[in-house]
Amino acid sequence: MGHPIVFLGGCLEAALRLGINHSVARVLGIAFPHGTLLINISGSFIMGLVAVLRLQRRRLATPRLFLPTGILGAYTTFSAFSLDVALLYKRGKTVLAAIYLLASVAISIAGLFAGLALVRNFA
Repeated sequence: MGHPIVFLGGCLEAALRLGINHSVARVLGIAFPHGTLLINISGSFIMGLVAVLRLQRRRLATPRLFLPTGILGAYTTFSAFSLDVALLYKRGKTVLAAIYLLASVAISIAGLFAGLALVRNFA
């Protein structure tokens, strides 16, 4: 079972994500996913801040699981993906970082299209 602090962070940020998406859509329209782009960029930026603070062993005001897993996990899983790519790159595993980046994006999109096709053809 999950940790209650992760659940709390996830609930708060899922609501924030919804609010941001609706607000951005009202201002900029829905022809382009501006809200999701903003969330992915800001979530990745915050994950970078959290990662450095953790590496420098600075104490954060939030419990260890609340911010990176609960809040950012619900806000955008793209932040965790971005951190994984950055860590591989920083460890000198540039080729693995590139493979992970390209495979994650390409296979995820292919999976989405496969799911769409499956439902359209068999539902």
